[in-house]
Amino acid sequence: MPSMQPRKKVFVSGCYDLLHSGHVEFFKQASQYGDLYVGIGSDRTILHYKHHKTVYSEQERLFMVKAIRYVKDAFINSGDGIMDFVPTVEALHPDILVVNSDGSSDEKRKFCEEHGIQYIVLERKPAEGLTARSSTALKQTQCQIPTRLDIAGTWIDQPYVSQYCPGWALTISLEPTFEIRERCGLSTSTRKQIQRIWPYKLPNMDAETLARLIFCFENHPEREDGIVSGAQDAIGICMPGLVRHYYNNHFWPEKIETCSDENVLCWLEQHLCLLPIEPRKPGCSVVEGKDITPTKVKALADAADACWNAILGCDLPRFAETYRASFEAQVAMFPKMIQGCVQPAIDHWSAFDDVLAWKMPGAGGGGYLALVVTDTSAFCKIHPEAIALTIRRSNM
Repeated sequence: MPSMQPRKKVFVSGCYDLLHSGHVEFFKQASQYGDLYVGIGSDRTILHYKHHKTVYSEQERLFMVKAIRYVKDAFINSGDGIMDFVPTVEALHPDILVVNSDGSSDEKRKFCEEHGIQYIVLERKPAEGLTARSSTALKQTQCQIPTRLDIAGTWIDQPYVSQYCPGWALTISLEPTFEIRERCGLSTSTRKQIQRIWPYKLPNMDAETLARLIFCFENHPEREDGIVSGAQDAIGICMPGLVRHYYNNHFWPEKIETCSDENVLCWLEQHLCLLPIEPRKPGCSVVEGKDITPTKVKALADAADACWNAILGCDLPRFAETYRASFEAQVAMFPKMIQGCVQPAIDHWSAFDDVLAWKMPGAGGGGYLALVVTDTSAFCKIHPEAIALTIRRSNM
């Protein structure tokens, strides 16, 4: 009798956190090429690479994937980032690597060529009679409310500041691609107010009108604490892209200007990132000991105006200079912004050659450092705790 040829080893890799019928169909198709082995992203890798915690732990995901009849065996990948499967492949020596078309990359293809592995790309398609599924679509049932990062000029949205000198506040609306922590300067209080009306996503309506509605809802006449939240929170969340809003002794800005130029937004993403630090402590008051004078407010307004022009010109040295000038103007008026853990964090990260500027998001006191760096991708690769940002492009 002729000897039977051994079946080929087929390898696939992914997170498989929200396991669904699309994954099972992918495993079924991949298993047609031989015995199927699955590499699963570790909890640590997903937290560092995608900046959010998993729904299911790595051991739960391993258990579920192994239980699928098309899978010969499965493992937790020990590598990092998008190529976290490399150690698994080097130990397993598969004959074939199978990927979905939206997960294909030149880096993966080159890796397979260098290791003598056949590279197969499959198009996504649902099993017969079933609806197409994807993790991205399923995540739409979770909260997709954006957040905002204030770039320059903030505090000017409070009349007790802008009464001394009118000026611009600059914000960007951010996709919630990472876990947004509480009391960290990313407008979580305003996001919570939005979720009381729209739990999962913003409605598709005029962005400025939506921002007005949210501002009025959050600052209702019977608000118990008597504090009026600045309009830059609602505007920064609701209005896509890069936005500047002009305040002149009123809570709502006199004018709003937006930039949706793709080159500018991509350029910002290439030079901005967040670094988590300790959250602002309960009871911390950043307005205690404030010192607001016309000269200091004018310095804030001038820095924000110059920062806008630097961003539109994609002038990195000037952007870093004006970004820092805006933060220094804020701290001159509100010195408690850098109390506690903040100044030590600034001292640490400002010493790196590729860190050009820094500031606190929101009112400060803890949470994150928002850095201007020479190259975000390179910086995040060296410092996996850093968070790259995705600027929201549209209302949808």
